[in-house]
Amino acid sequence: MSEILIQLSYLLAAFLFISALRALGRPDSARHGMQLAAFGMAVAIVATLFHARIVSYEWIAVGAAVGAIAGYPLGMWVPMTAMPQRIALSHAFGALAATLVGIGEYITGFSAGTLDRSTVAALGLEVFFGGLTVTGSLMAFGKLQEILPGRPLTFRGQNAANAQLFAAACGCMVWLIAFPTQLLAFSGMVAFAALLGLLFVLPIGGADMPVVVSLLNSYAGLAAVATGFAIDNNILIIVGALDGLSGLILSIAMSKAMNRSFGNVLFGAFGATAANAPAATAAGGEMSATTTEDAALRLAYAERVIMVPGYGLAVSQAQHQMRELGDLIEKRGGDVRYAIHPVAGRMPGHMNVLLAEAGVPYDKLIDMDEINERFVETDVAIVVGANDVVNPAARTNPGSPIFGMPILKVEDAKSVLVLKRGKGKGFSGVENDLFVDPKTSMLFGDARQSLLDLGLQVKEA
Repeated sequence: MSEILIQLSYLLAAFLFISALRALGRPDSARHGMQLAAFGMAVAIVATLFHARIVSYEWIAVGAAVGAIAGYPLGMWVPMTAMPQRIALSHAFGALAATLVGIGEYITGFSAGTLDRSTVAALGLEVFFGGLTVTGSLMAFGKLQEILPGRPLTFRGQNAANAQLFAAACGCMVWLIAFPTQLLAFSGMVAFAALLGLLFVLPIGGADMPVVVSLLNSYAGLAAVATGFAIDNNILIIVGALDGLSGLILSIAMSKAMNRSFGNVLFGAFGATAANAPAATAAGGEMSATTTEDAALRLAYAERVIMVPGYGLAVSQAQHQMRELGDLIEKRGGDVRYAIHPVAGRMPGHMNVLLAEAGVPYDKLIDMDEINERFVETDVAIVVGANDVVNPAARTNPGSPIFGMPILKVEDAKSVLVLKRGKGKGFSGVENDLFVDPKTSMLFGDARQSLLDLGLQVKEA
């Protein structure tokens, strides 16, 4: 009877997880989706605590206490601007758990002499994907947190070295399946997987991290699937499959949004040399600087305004100031919308999360395909910390490394105001034609302070 109740609880948890994924597809239902997912996880954990294989609860209680103590500050105190690296760190912890379970199961089976080929195959996949995800996620965390250089780090023959490491890990896997008690093969596979994770993320630039973090999430899901087969746990198989497939779909979708192949993101070291490419430069011209007073006057009397947030907004933590400026414009009778590019920021939905946290209504957050039609009738488009996602070169310059990438058509607006710290290039390393367009005015300085000053001037206009 106990086993039946456990399996029914797992079925309920799986239903909740699937419902959560559906709810997460829309900004206005995402919070509810997270609540469903959390409740589903609670159901799965409680059901597992009644499993017959559990002989002692002491270490389980210790682990639960440590996890709760570590999880609370990660959930409550980490700012939304640091959420990408927090997610990468969470992937590392989840994959570490799967890897340790795999190692423990192998050692237990090795000592008891109960290892068979099917079990070893599952354990091998578990520790391979788990080990790769642990070190890869830690590397992603380091790049996003700027502990490590965000630019691609490459060396001669890097892809070939990675291929050899992968082949070595696969060789150890085959050896292990053929001879399940070969401890050396198992240890070698764990070591090769961990090293492959490090070298896999090394040549990937910081702006490509959303794709990589999503892919690592997929690997963590595959590790969970293998864990489920290894220890005969149905909920791990279901959850791992959902996690793995959704992560892969999201990674491919983001690659498509950048008009780049999946392989180019993972192996192209994009951003390493683009700055030296002569065909990637803008057509020439000078940026036209403006003053806060002139920019505020234009905004105060604009009927339609579109705000375009980018990673610079997140760095400056200026989402609240952007929302406050939008509220002031609306109080004067203007219509304000927020244009969301799918790969703006450092994780999928980064801009949605930031602006929702600042209190921007969900119906004002407009996706790229829909908002692009509105720029032609927009009086002022405000670009805050965005660069490559608004660069017209993606449509007009076949020599640009971002040519073909879907962009926000900001250049179609009647006038453009760009808030930017300096005259630097975007991640792609190319000059932005929008910034030298005659209709564009540049307001240089910290985005948060610039938005605050604009708000004060709009009040007085």
